[in-house]
Amino acid sequence: MPMPAAELEALLRQSFPDAQIEVQGDDGVHFAALVVDESFRGKNRVQQQRAVYAALKGKMDGPNGEVHAMALTTRSPE
Repeated sequence: MPMPAAELEALLRQSFPDAQIEVQGDDGVHFAALVVDESFRGKNRVQQQRAVYAALKGKMDGPNGEVHAMALTTRSPE
């Protein structure tokens, strides 16, 4: 079932309440997301992206996941 970008952003906001979050995507299964959060400081990109995927609470898991693909950019604030 397709997921609106706003719903995906709301999921991310639960785990990263103070982050700058931008989610784009209009087909409900392919998205691009930018997450800028202080909690990423000192973490490598893999650690940052794992934290974001964990925040999605299984929405990208396996062939039955609601989100098929996400181009993800993560970083700490400058």
